[in-house]
Amino acid sequence: MTRMCQDDVGRCDFIDVLEEAVLRRRPVAVELRAGDTFIDQVVDVVTEQGDDFAVFRSHARVPVGDIRSVTREPPAPAT
Repeated sequence: MTRMCQDDVGRCDFIDVLEEAVLRRRPVAVELRAGDTFIDQVVDVVTEQGDDFAVFRSHARVPVGDIRSVTREPPAPAT
């Protein structure tokens, strides 16, 4: 698992990480700047009225600026 902190990599590279998560269709662990955390799949990254949003499968969309970090979740074990 690789934790990517937006403050360390910069906004553009962080958006690239989110877009990669969309392409790989794998869940990520999300840590918000407010302290909340959740695990979900990123289904899209959109720009509306000059702001970027991460769109998740089971959670409300989140402004990218509100996300502190994401951690790639390992693939589920084969059964």
